[in-house]
Amino acid sequence: MPGHILILGGTTEARQLAAELTGPGGAATARVTTSLAGRVARPRMPAGDVRIGGFGGPRGLADWLRTHAVDTVVDATHPFAGIISTNAAEAAKATGTALFALRRPGWTAGPDDHWHQADDLAHAAARLLALGRRIFLTTGRLGLAAFATAPGADRLHFLVRSVDPPEPPLPRHTAVLLDRGPYTVEGETALLRDHGIDVLVTKDSGGPATAAKLTAARNLGLPVVVVRRPPPPDGVRVVHDVAAALRLLCQEGGFSRDAADRCP
Repeated sequence: MPGHILILGGTTEARQLAAELTGPGGAATARVTTSLAGRVARPRMPAGDVRIGGFGGPRGLADWLRTHAVDTVVDATHPFAGIISTNAAEAAKATGTALFALRRPGWTAGPDDHWHQADDLAHAAARLLALGRRIFLTTGRLGLAAFATAPGADRLHFLVRSVDPPEPPLPRHTAVLLDRGPYTVEGETALLRDHGIDVLVTKDSGGPATAAKLTAARNLGLPVVVVRRPPPPDGVRVVHDVAAALRLLCQEGGFSRDAADRCP
C-alpha cells in the first residue's frame, strides 16, 4: 500500500483528484501532496498538502521522491507543460516510482469549424497574416515573443488574454486582458465582436472551462489556429478523467480495504 501520492497539479483535474482523495469520505489511505509550479500569482489551491515551486530538474525531483517516500506520481499538469512531464518521467524511472498522466482529451473540430493546425507557437504566428489582422491570442502569458517576430507583425493587432500579466517581449500592437475562466459562449461572442476579432489562436488544452471561445468563433465563422498538444513522454500511461485516475490508483493499492466500496 503506497505511503505517499504526489500530484503534479495546476489543472482542474488535479484539484478534483486531490479533493476525491482527501475530502470527506475520501478513500486514499496514503498521504497526498499536490505540487504547483508557482507560475500563477494566486493559484486555486487544492485540498490536502501543497508545495509550490520547481524541483530543480529531474535529478531534484528524483531526490524529492526518495526523501518524501513517494510511491505514485500523478502527472496532472497542463497538457502543454512538457518540461515537468519529461522531468517526471525521468525521475520516476530513476527511482522506480509508479507514474501515470491525467490528461483531459483534446478538442475535436466539427463540420462548421474553420481550424488551422499549428505545430507550435512559431508555426501559429506564421499563419496569421494570411487569415486576418485582429487576433485574439489565448495561448497563455509565456512564449509571446513568437508573435512579436511573426511575419507582418507590425500589421497585426493582438488581444492577449491571460490570468497573470504576460511576459515580454510582446507584439507591438497588443492589448492585455487579465481574466480567468470558465467562460460562456455569450460572453466570448460579445468579446470577439466588441474587439473586432477576425482570428482566434489557442492551444489544444481541451476541457469545457475555455471551450466557449471555440463555439463563439464557430458561430461567427472565424478561423481558429489551434496549436497541437505535445505527446506524453514515451512509456507513460495516460488516463483521461478523474474517475479513471481513481480506478488506476485503486487497482494499484492506493485505497484501504474498508474503503474498497468507494473504488470507482
